[in-house]
Amino acid sequence: MSTAALYNDQGGAEAAVEAGQESTPSSSGTGAAFGLFSADFKKNEDLKKMLESNKESLKLEAMKRIVELIAKGKNASELFPAVVKNVASKNIELKKLVYVYLVRYAEEQQDLALLSISTFQRALKDPNQFIRASALRVLSSIRVPIIVPIMMLAIKEAAADLSPYVRKTSAHAIQKLYSLDPDQKEQLIEVIEKLLKDKSTLVAGSVVMAFEEVCPDRIDLIHKNYRKLCNLLVDVEEWGQVVIISMLTRYARTQFISPWKEDAVFDENNDKAFYDHDSDSEENQGHTESKPYIMDPDHRLLLRNTKPLLQSRNTAVVMSVAQLYWHLAPKHEVSLVTKSLVRLLRSHREVQYVVLQNIATMSIQRKGMFEPFMKSFYVRSTDPTHIKTLKLEILTNLANEANISTILREFQTYVKSQDKAFAAATIQAIGRCATNISEVTDTCLNGLVLLLSNRDETVVAESVVVIKKLLQTQPTQHSEIINHMAKLFDNITVPMARASILWLMGEYCERVPKIAPDVLRKMAKTFTAEEDIVKLQTVNLAAKLYLTNSKQTKLLTQYILNLGKYDQNYDIRDRTRFIRQLIVPSEKSGALNKYARRILLAPKPAPVLESTFKDRDRYQLGTLSHSLNIKATGYQELSEWPAVAPDPSVRNVEVIEPVKEWAPSLGKAKQPKPDDKFYSDDEDEKEEEGSDSSGSDDSSSSSSSSGGSSEESGSESEEESSEESEKTSSDSGKSSSGSEKSSSESESQQQKKKKKTKKAPPKKNKPTASDSDSDQNGNRPVARASSSSAESSSGSESDSEGDSDSDSPTVQKKRSIIKSKPKVEIKSKNEVSLLDLDDFTSAPTSAPNYSLLSSSLLSDLEGLSLSNVSSAVQITTPSFGPVKTYELLHHMSGKGLSAKYHFPRQPCLYQPSMVAVQVTLTNGSDHSLEQVHIGDRNPASLNIHCFNTIERLEPEASVTVSMGIDFSDSTQAANFQLCTKEDQFNVSIQPAVGELLMPSTMTEQDFCKEQGKLLGMNETSATVTMATANTSSQAIRKQVLSVANVGVVSCSQNSFHRFAGRTVSSGALVLVSLELKNSSALLTINTDKSIMASMLLQDLKQALAQA
Repeated sequence: MSTAALYNDQGGAEAAVEAGQESTPSSSGTGAAFGLFSADFKKNEDLKKMLESNKESLKLEAMKRIVELIAKGKNASELFPAVVKNVASKNIELKKLVYVYLVRYAEEQQDLALLSISTFQRALKDPNQFIRASALRVLSSIRVPIIVPIMMLAIKEAAADLSPYVRKTSAHAIQKLYSLDPDQKEQLIEVIEKLLKDKSTLVAGSVVMAFEEVCPDRIDLIHKNYRKLCNLLVDVEEWGQVVIISMLTRYARTQFISPWKEDAVFDENNDKAFYDHDSDSEENQGHTESKPYIMDPDHRLLLRNTKPLLQSRNTAVVMSVAQLYWHLAPKHEVSLVTKSLVRLLRSHREVQYVVLQNIATMSIQRKGMFEPFMKSFYVRSTDPTHIKTLKLEILTNLANEANISTILREFQTYVKSQDKAFAAATIQAIGRCATNISEVTDTCLNGLVLLLSNRDETVVAESVVVIKKLLQTQPTQHSEIINHMAKLFDNITVPMARASILWLMGEYCERVPKIAPDVLRKMAKTFTAEEDIVKLQTVNLAAKLYLTNSKQTKLLTQYILNLGKYDQNYDIRDRTRFIRQLIVPSEKSGALNKYARRILLAPKPAPVLESTFKDRDRYQLGTLSHSLNIKATGYQELSEWPAVAPDPSVRNVEVIEPVKEWAPSLGKAKQPKPDDKFYSDDEDEKEEEGSDSSGSDDSSSSSSSSGGSSEESGSESEEESSEESEKTSSDSGKSSSGSEKSSSESESQQQKKKKKTKKAPPKKNKPTASDSDSDQNGNRPVARASSSSAESSSGSESDSEGDSDSDSPTVQKKRSIIKSKPKVEIKSKNEVSLLDLDDFTSAPTSAPNYSLLSSSLLSDLEGLSLSNVSSAVQITTPSFGPVKTYELLHHMSGKGLSAKYHFPRQPCLYQPSMVAVQVTLTNGSDHSLEQVHIGDRNPASLNIHCFNTIERLEPEASVTVSMGIDFSDSTQAANFQLCTKEDQFNVSIQPAVGELLMPSTMTEQDFCKEQGKLLGMNETSATVTMATANTSSQAIRKQVLSVANVGVVSCSQNSFHRFAGRTVSSGALVLVSLELKNSSALLTINTDKSIMASMLLQDLKQALAQA
């Protein structure tokens, strides 16, 4: 997958090549390669010569062209011998391209690939993670049974690799090996079990896919990893999310009892049920029948952690979450998915088709879900026919007494459509509405009768068929409609419609005694030219008329039976013989003749017009089987809910060691001695380290765990040494921007960290690493462990730290462990600590280290650099940061909860395109506020990085949290809901235009060069009358920086002042220059964001004109 490319430690070129394994690789030689795609075989000869040359550059160019050939779909298999010779090349880039080629052709050229197998085995030990993974991929692509033992060994080694990318590749190889040799299942299950314990988000999706392929019935492997998978879900790549959600849906149907009971109780914070279940389980067994339903906390954890994915950009993920809620959620919560499904209808028609099929199934059972969005299902003229008919199906399902008039008006328009198939489907839909809603039956019938005079044959024919079905419900009242249809009989040519009229005539022949014989007379004339279905109904009509009106029709009946006796179709010949024996008495006919009238003229039940999607709910939503309405190969049926819930303790993960180690360190933290030693010299440190390590299992691992500790890495892995690298790389995989660290970078960072962390007491840090395990695998369903960076920056700790003592005594011990984790990590000054901090605002830390926290965070923030910036223009931290605080929520409106925000003018940690915002929440009420979090946002597509839920905010307490908002370079307000457990408050953050910038530094020469590129429409200027107090250089800089977050450009002339910045979201350059002329000045802004420029110009004019 393309995510893997980010793990590449060789730079952008190789990243493009990795992506090229799945899609089109980039190539430098476009012009040269263009002629390459001709059928001229000599081109391949040139490539062979290039591959055999001694120059690395020629070989590299040849491989780029070959990979481009493959991407274009051309056959490059004849180059295999020449390419495989270079498999042992020392050039990393060339090696990667060779592996890309071999993955494609190893299966076709197995013999030649086997010759290089020793090279692949050596490459599995290569220091470069990309080479190790590529070698394993090639090895698993050689589908020869003889190398199965080698593949198995390679997979086992790769599963224990330090790089998560290699472990992910081993999970992919498991599926290939299983398809080659199913006898290896047991050994592969052992590898899967080990990989399921992996903490990396990169590995999770791939190993679950392997689990689904190899052993989907081994639910016991999931028990211990269930909570971890739920918590990692938000940060797994999109296709991994789809696989995990599908698996967890099946898992939940076997482990939890049905939430669809009438006496269900839904308590999201049922802590007692979670913690004390084991002790109470024996007492509860006797009362399972009488006790009301209480949702299992693990069930709730799954629903809560999948809910944010409804906002995913990937339609498959949204559809997966929707089916999970449909099959697992309580009925009153299923409507949460409605808006997300309706949003998908704006996507491509292929996506629309699948989504509409699922909505059609859902709308049959729960109309109320989609009624508010009925207009979203109105048909558009640009929709293809299959989309139109699905929308029609849904509108018919949603029809009720309240909205039927609106729907019928819409249907009237559809009937006039040029799309004949769609018009016919609309008439059928009108018929269904008429049968389902008795109040409009007459209206629909009259409308359909009017359609009988339509010029379009298809419309008339479909109307006849539907009217026939409707008349069966109440035939006594509508004999005039039958007369009307008989008159139209000559003009209707569609066989189905003619057959329907004949059936009506025969069924109700006693109500139209004069017309029916005449219709039979006309049919006798044209019998031989009619379609088979019409002939059959003609024979039936003749038989019924013979029984009811033999005087007029006896001869006609005999004539038609004689014609049918010699018809070419054997069905008609059989029917004719049967009817003759049944209605015409003879010696051979026997006793059956007496019952002819009862057989042919028996009252028929009215047909029930049902949706074609009525029986599709037997398949799981979102599956191929549901889409095709037949059971597809590999489909796994959802099991029924168990009557009694299986033991929930199987999902508990033992975390005994961390608790034992934590107790002494807690005691020591309170003593002044360790704090005094924080700045002590190395000899004292060694003495303390020696005394502290006596209680631990492994004194050497304590410093290493402090360097790599994070929420995603812990002490559960079997090898302590392999953990350290895993933690670093898996953490970087978890950051919301998706950037990955290479293994070489990881190692160098570990070295630096170990030097820096020597000053911190090692005993404090070891529990931090192991404690992060209890977050994900512990017994309490913690807030999602996906917060990839600190929720507070430099100025936000004072309030949160001061509030630690006010925490409720009922809070569990594990929550206090989470509290102290950020403090320990920052004290050790890890370089990646900012990206690994847990959300410590909801559980504040203690006060004494405020200055240390702030300086550490500030220094780390100043050290951050953003990529994609030219060497001439660098992003810097602001030289001046005035803090303007704005009110977000007044305590009167917020029922005691007040909120203020300001822009700290620091790079946003969560995503480079976001503006950092710090929000201070204060509880002014006389009671605690629980579960303070961000709710719905408007528009729903607004990209906000929310702070984690604050579980409890005591009276008069304050806490400062950090958010990230992508304003998309617009001053449009970000509207969202600030929620507590009981209330929701609509709030909005309005950014000043100057806060949408980040400062840049550049030389005066570069400034003038960039300014020259942004002239004409990209330049906005105005003359400013300067206030006398603002004429000095210092005053001008102060005023400009108070308005806009820009960097100062040093100028050689005193009359010129220049400032440079970039927009946060798109990175567009914004250049501000001020030329002083006596008491006035010329203010010029150069940027391609013209609206932004005019707004910034007004703000700067106002600031400079003020005294």
